[in-house]
Amino acid sequence: MISDPLILSIVLIFFMFVFLLSSIWIGASLLLTGIVGMLIFENNLPPVISIFDKIGDLLASSMYDSLNSWSLAALPIFILMGEILYKSSISTRLLNGLTPWLNFIPGKLLHVNVAACSLFAAISGSSSATTATVGKITLDELKKRGYSKSLAIGSLAGSGTLGFLIPPSLIMIIYGVLSNVSIGKLFMAGILPGLLLATLYSIYIMIISGIDKSVVPEEEVKYTKNDYIHSLKDLFPVFSLILVVLGSIYGGLATPTEAASLGVLGAVVLAIYFKSFTFEVMKNALLNTIKTSIMISFIIVGAGFLSQVVGFLGIARAISEFIGTLGLSPMMLILIIGIMYIILGMILDGISIVVMTLPIVLPIIVMAGFDPLWFGIFLVFMVELSQITPPVGFSLFVIQSISGEKIEYILKATLPFFLLMIVAVVLITFFPEIVQYLPKYMTAK
Repeated sequence: MISDPLILSIVLIFFMFVFLLSSIWIGASLLLTGIVGMLIFENNLPPVISIFDKIGDLLASSMYDSLNSWSLAALPIFILMGEILYKSSISTRLLNGLTPWLNFIPGKLLHVNVAACSLFAAISGSSSATTATVGKITLDELKKRGYSKSLAIGSLAGSGTLGFLIPPSLIMIIYGVLSNVSIGKLFMAGILPGLLLATLYSIYIMIISGIDKSVVPEEEVKYTKNDYIHSLKDLFPVFSLILVVLGSIYGGLATPTEAASLGVLGAVVLAIYFKSFTFEVMKNALLNTIKTSIMISFIIVGAGFLSQVVGFLGIARAISEFIGTLGLSPMMLILIIGIMYIILGMILDGISIVVMTLPIVLPIIVMAGFDPLWFGIFLVFMVELSQITPPVGFSLFVIQSISGEKIEYILKATLPFFLLMIVAVVLITFFPEIVQYLPKYMTAK
């Protein structure tokens, strides 16, 4: 039996990785880790039967507390909206509408991944859906037109992660629920950092295009006035949906859950308008929504149980006190935590990283004087990095399945955009106003 919380935390981390590496479901791994912690903790507990009674009570209460949240109801609704858009032809029309407007920028259509991912992220909330949808449309087309395959893949990998940062974001909803931070404020806080990251990507593409002329085809494509007018017919419905979803939240007209419902209705209306709405599309969208929502809910329940165990055993308090005795400066603390998240991103998916670490990390961050709202955006950046960090980077596998390229080639193409994301993290760390400005402004209004 173990009584020292710090030693117990090391043991729990060891068991957690054993369970995860044994291919057990992530939610089950978290539950089992919590149970192990309860069983090996020496706290003068009653006989074994009473210990299991305590585990049962704690599990039941954590399940109820984790899922009994109206804010969490927005999660499956936003997933459904993204699935409808993904299954219909709306995403294709989005790309077609962007093409004429990007042709005159240095790098030309290489920017289409950045622009299309930014816009699709603003209506889907899912990084994987954004990467898959845009990638299926752009990669082959860019290759046919003679654009750099490496730059096309790299920009897709980097821009695809914007689905987590540009609202509505599934990760922000989960973070808001677990940390009691306003989801509406998180959505506002993600806009400027998301635009910052997209701008860094576009600047990089323009610089590379200026240095290496071979990444862009020489032939000039001329677009007429009618082409620009026709493109607006494809873009206007998408911009309208973004305005309805985000405008209703920022205008105080709807909660994120209500805005998600409006988004689903808008996605259905657009699919009908573009004549791509069928019974099969809706059925597949609903089935995928159910599968994804159950998977995420199971992980949240497991994380909620582990969180309560961590609190019950005094681990979070002990770790916070231990780090406090190290005398680390706030910037050194955030650097260590950032490195920790990058390492975790090599072996875990984004949602798991958030729900597993938040119970321990958030109290430490607050104690160091950081704003929980700012840390939510910082954490979203860390999750984005995990999407393109080998060997578990999910976006890498999505791109591999789309492009057919070897994972080594994709990693090499993605590296510059990985580094640009770290630059963005550094910028929001030293200039937290980038995150905090919009929420403060909108709240004041």
